[in-house]
Amino acid sequence: MAQPQTALNAGKKLILTQTDLAKYPFIPQAAEHVRGLEHSITTLEGPEYAEILERAEQRIKEAIEKKLVGFQRGKDETEILSFPIAVMMAAYTNDPSLKKRYALAEANRIYALLKEDEEQKLVDIAMFFNWKIKRENIYTKNLQASTSGFSIDFASYLRNARIFHESEWKLINRPMRHGEVYLTKEKVARLLAEEVKVYIEKKLFEKIDFVLSKPITERVEKLRHLYASLRGKIREEETPTETVIDAFPPCIKRLHNTALAKQHLSHIERFTLTSFLLNSGMTVENVIECFRPTSDFSEKMTRYQVEHIAGGRGSRTKYVPPRCDTLQTHGVCPGMDDTCRRRVKHPLHYYRRKLRTIKTGTTSTHPKRE
Repeated sequence: MAQPQTALNAGKKLILTQTDLAKYPFIPQAAEHVRGLEHSITTLEGPEYAEILERAEQRIKEAIEKKLVGFQRGKDETEILSFPIAVMMAAYTNDPSLKKRYALAEANRIYALLKEDEEQKLVDIAMFFNWKIKRENIYTKNLQASTSGFSIDFASYLRNARIFHESEWKLINRPMRHGEVYLTKEKVARLLAEEVKVYIEKKLFEKIDFVLSKPITERVEKLRHLYASLRGKIREEETPTETVIDAFPPCIKRLHNTALAKQHLSHIERFTLTSFLLNSGMTVENVIECFRPTSDFSEKMTRYQVEHIAGGRGSRTKYVPPRCDTLQTHGVCPGMDDTCRRRVKHPLHYYRRKLRTIKTGTTSTHPKRE
């Protein structure tokens, strides 16, 4: 574990340039810059705004297709002005999933830029989110080498690191002293990107109190159709090659634990667990292993049933688990948690929602076998 050393002089706060505002258009100085130009929604239809509108649409398109908004160097004014317009357009889609993807794509952009920027710029951005942050030297355990880094307040660290489940993010594995957590530049950039994502999401989900003109709503409609056409592919991309047990809904957690505890499962319980595990990234072989501890396990019968549900036998149709209301009717649902109550109607919908905040690679996963 790295050992923190005394703080370096944080230095004089840098003045953000117009290029900085283009990189980080969510900061107050960028909003002030836009307000100073006295633009309005109604004036956006003019030919002088064609490039800005095109860039705003492109930002959302990049988010949909790549989950990453690029940075156009040398076009500072366009980058600054296109951001708030893109936020308005994304909000106007009225699609929660698209909104979240756009916020994530902008955060991924910020992460890439911050990693390459000056350390003081990270401090400046962090100050916007009210972090207590200082530039620090962090020494290795034997004090033979040091690396430049940062210390941030305990509260800011916990608020953003909670979504990361790798052991390196656990507080016990971070150097800490006097309520300050010591981090490398890359880690600070990652945490700041998470702050940006939450900030943009909040903007996107605010009540819409504006009306976009027909030419702009036509662009929004085109983006909505693009996202709808790629929704299936996007869901496949979001499903990891490892099954993340921490993301299981309560019904699947109960069935999974029951199987591992060598207890009997009814026919619908077996079908629900099997179809869920297969659709969450688990292989046929790993699903069979889940049922092996049960008292009535039959290798031949279990393999046939699992392969049939996986689409490898019979009709060659890969089955999905029943909806939540069906599971409730058959007494499979043990009771809802907070995520269930957020209008979740299917176990796989629950799983995908949880996966947005849980990264793969934790110790509680079943690795995919080759």
